[in-house]
Amino acid sequence: MEREQIAAIAHLARLGLGESELSAYQESLTRILAFVGELDRADTTGVTPMAHPLAGLSQPLRADEVTERDERDRYQANAPCVEAGLYLVPKVIE
Repeated sequence: MEREQIAAIAHLARLGLGESELSAYQESLTRILAFVGELDRADTTGVTPMAHPLAGLSQPLRADEVTERDERDRYQANAPCVEAGLYLVPKVIE
């Protein structure tokens, strides 16, 4: 990766990187992308995609059922200021 690309990525991520840090990130990201490139070149013809890394296993799912009662009114009874089912809080940022 080019130094300008690293600086642009750092800017987008709102990272303030110094010159020495840019060099370190440039080296690290170049190695990462080279490794991804190696993986991309791997021959995967005939390889069936897996849903789970261990054969014969799957992610157990639970039933989508309501397990708790709606107690919003009870909880909001303790709040100092509520309007239309929402908690109102003081503004802290001008």
